[in-house]
Amino acid sequence: MDLIPWILLCLLLVEHIVFLPDLLKRAGLNKTHGYIPGLNYWMWLKAIGRPWYWIILLVFPGVNLIMLVIMHVELGIAFGQRSSVDQWKHGALPWIFLPVLNRSKSEFKGPRDWSNLKKSTGREWGESILWALVVATVVRTFIFEAFMIPTGSMEGSMLVGDYLYVSKTSYGPKVPQTPVSVPLIHNALPGSMIPSYTEWFALPYKRLPGIRNVERYDAVVFNFPHGDTIVVDPQWAGHDYYGILRMEAIKRAGGNVETYVSDPNTYEIQAREALRKRFGIRARPLDKTENYVKRCVALPGETIAAEDGRIFIDGEVLEPPTGIQYEYKITFPTPMEKRRAFKGLGLTNIDGSMENRALETVWALTEEEKAQLENSGMVTTIERVDLSYRRGRLEMFPNAYIPEFNEWDPDNFGPITLPQRNMTIELTPRNIALYRRAISTYEGHNLDVIGDQVFIDGQSVSTYTFDLNYYWMMGD
Repeated sequence: MDLIPWILLCLLLVEHIVFLPDLLKRAGLNKTHGYIPGLNYWMWLKAIGRPWYWIILLVFPGVNLIMLVIMHVELGIAFGQRSSVDQWKHGALPWIFLPVLNRSKSEFKGPRDWSNLKKSTGREWGESILWALVVATVVRTFIFEAFMIPTGSMEGSMLVGDYLYVSKTSYGPKVPQTPVSVPLIHNALPGSMIPSYTEWFALPYKRLPGIRNVERYDAVVFNFPHGDTIVVDPQWAGHDYYGILRMEAIKRAGGNVETYVSDPNTYEIQAREALRKRFGIRARPLDKTENYVKRCVALPGETIAAEDGRIFIDGEVLEPPTGIQYEYKITFPTPMEKRRAFKGLGLTNIDGSMENRALETVWALTEEEKAQLENSGMVTTIERVDLSYRRGRLEMFPNAYIPEFNEWDPDNFGPITLPQRNMTIELTPRNIALYRRAISTYEGHNLDVIGDQVFIDGQSVSTYTFDLNYYWMMGD
């Protein structure tokens, strides 16, 4: 974290305590109130003729920086410094021009009276747009946000391109970690990969209290955990960088997973350099990682496993949510029957394709759609896709080449126990493979394995106690 912005912010707050009292006195207000944090801003708003509730906006990160700029400009105006140059000086360099204003002999003239003056069209539009952005930023950050479904992973219940209004208050809004950013834009300027934010001034992770906790089957919008690093290309920015890096490294190992596993660091260095030269690689702060939407399947402290596509929670079969889809390999007698079936079921290109003339295809179907297709007489064969071909390819969490994990695929995996706050685990090789990223990246510790010893933050340990709760999300 860069300390310079914090130093500047703290300096400005100190200057408020030092210089505001005299300015308030010259404005005919109680000088003593200028020394009391919080009350001094209330009196400041009174001096510049602005409503008291502006002080509420000073609580919201990002918005408060805009409000301080406005208040400094208005303070200069109240003391007669009303030229465009004066307003720019007070807005851009308050650290310098607040002391200058305090030492000046400028007479307090009060807020500018617009009752007998006509604002220019540009000024009226500018003020309207500014306040619209302030209000929209507060609402978008702390209350709700419009979100567009980006992919087909929730196709059973949500369609690509659908717009949802996502509540920020349900689980608690997150305080922006990068408050200095272009309003209403997530992480890149439209039509480009140029960041819409700066990390020059960054805040630590903090989530405010919410109305309720995450519950099973909730559809949840969240920041993609693996999105802390991206390939700088619109096609790949929303994908798992670590998965892309791993696949590129395996390719450089001749496409042989065992060769890659024998020396992963060497192949990953080569892959990283290739990606850097071809596209570029960039780190992103947590609040600017891509937004994903999935359904919560397992809660903290629960154990999840899958067998033949059925999900088990703590050993009990989980009732699948309505609209869940599976991939089916389907053979049609003619291309015409294929087109009829595609249109009759109301499928989209996310579910499958009818463009090519091949009689065999793979479609994602719900149980109802599968039964309808079987009973239609339009198919020759229909069977679930066997996903065992994905075993041993390091595609499955935890992406570790260990015999047990090499037998996992999307339909068969586990058991995996989801960490719960204050839950303690033994640091066995299996648990280290499962929870290494949680311990090191999400909880901020240095984890090293040297021989048979495990070190966390330089201390030899045999157990670890989690600080956070973890949830298992899946698409429909």
